[in-house]
Amino acid sequence: MRIIGVDPGLITTGYGVIEGNGGQVHLLEGGTIEGGPASDPVEKRLEALYNGMTEVLNELRPQAMAMESLYSHYAHPATAILMGHARGVLCLAAAQAGIPVYNYSATQIKDYLVGSGRASKAQIQRMVQKQLGLAELPSPNDMADALAVALCHCRLAASPLAQSLRSSRS
Repeated sequence: MRIIGVDPGLITTGYGVIEGNGGQVHLLEGGTIEGGPASDPVEKRLEALYNGMTEVLNELRPQAMAMESLYSHYAHPATAILMGHARGVLCLAAAQAGIPVYNYSATQIKDYLVGSGRASKAQIQRMVQKQLGLAELPSPNDMADALAVALCHCRLAASPLAQSLRSSRS
């Protein structure tokens, strides 16, 4: 299964595409999509994210998109709204490409990869490096986080429980 993991952001969105067959998982591509500087109007940044994601999806043709769920501290509601805009255009790009979107909380991703929902960024990077057999730590952080969510989905989607739930819905 080919999976794109996405770490949504209005200025920078990280993505990582992996392919898993059997017990093996391989990195196909990772990078970032730039929305533009904060001084640009929101609609311009959203357009850049949408166009960039559409290009990546058309080129790499993943079968699923895994994305970190939206979380924002209650003291920063404007941040949550802006992140919701970014997530919305990324989900739209996936929907238009016929790709289902799966959401995972940061705690779920960290717990799956490291065994602790409070894992640090450095711990996440080391586990992504190990699981994908990379010579160096994945960088930048946006891409490393996207690869983490893709790995999480790859493993969880292949679990016997997830497979039985999919077959019971058919």
